[in-house]
Amino acid sequence: MIRSIETILADVPTIRPHKLSMATMSIQTLVLVRILCNDGIEGWGEATTIGGLRYGEESPESVKINIDSHIAPQIIGMPADQVAVIMRRIDRSVQGNRFAKCAIETALLDAQAKRLGIPLSELLGGRLCDALPVAWTLASGDTSKDIAEAEQMLERRRHRIFKLKIGLRSVQEDVAHVLAIKKALGDAVSVRVDVNQAWSELEAMTGIAALEAGGIDLIEQPVKAEQPQAMARLADHFSVPIMADEVLHGPASAFELAKHHAADVFAVKIAQSGGLRPAQLVAAIAQLSGVALYGGTMLEGPVGTIASAQLFATFPELGYGTELFGPLLLTEDILLEPLVYRDFMLQLPSKPGLGIELDRDKLARLRRQ
Repeated sequence: MIRSIETILADVPTIRPHKLSMATMSIQTLVLVRILCNDGIEGWGEATTIGGLRYGEESPESVKINIDSHIAPQIIGMPADQVAVIMRRIDRSVQGNRFAKCAIETALLDAQAKRLGIPLSELLGGRLCDALPVAWTLASGDTSKDIAEAEQMLERRRHRIFKLKIGLRSVQEDVAHVLAIKKALGDAVSVRVDVNQAWSELEAMTGIAALEAGGIDLIEQPVKAEQPQAMARLADHFSVPIMADEVLHGPASAFELAKHHAADVFAVKIAQSGGLRPAQLVAAIAQLSGVALYGGTMLEGPVGTIASAQLFATFPELGYGTELFGPLLLTEDILLEPLVYRDFMLQLPSKPGLGIELDRDKLARLRRQ
């Protein structure tokens, strides 16, 4: 039985300002959920967001209050091993709140996998690999700093895929910034861009044409999420792949995007999809429709990051890798044993559940009172 549910907000500084088109992050608020069961097993989940309400309709504070006030009271006392039944009850009584639902489902699955003595990935069909390629996002906004940062990552063999956050400046300035970095790094690495919905369709036509000619490999969410028709026109017009991110809100939106050929690649995010199993459906729709996959992030800490990795490792194809670098952006690690990034890959743990153990003392120090 579920004995208790605790929602924790932990404010962790980032190693440098992380600039997106809608916000600049210097602190990431981790939203962690701990479910304690009567058999003594506990499960952990995460519902971290990017940039608060500037990015989406859920904030750390809203996630906490909705779990504490509306979700937890419904499911405390239910059999903890009946994950599907619990999630159906939540889905029928709580609209939206995809991030909150993801954290609850992750914690339940973590506990159940621990109960069975298997990695969480085995509850999702079984992992096909033990390591995943990880991109690094260059988001200082300074060309020389971004080049130096990328070169350092290559030298340390931590990343050889780089995504640039653009959209704050004019299209011409952003294109010049990206192509200067691409020229400096050369063809041995992959350079992609994430516009975070900042461009109009006309600006996107101009910007993507220049980026495609300059050898950029992927264009993420160039226009607003409310403009899937524009996404479809851009995907049809250009050879460089167009990736859906903010427009992708779970299986229903994945189906519509695939049906209208509105993207060449899906950025699968467990929180944005509403949980691990809905994200698995997003991936299945993509695979059946000929859409490539990319393992996305909401810049979660290690709990959400390794939960995503447990799912992504079950995908038969992950053509564009992942961006599960969230913990590396933080100045503090909340695990007793940090996640292992080696040879340009995130290594998956083989222990039961998520395969991680939290540092309770450090979490207590970072926890918002």
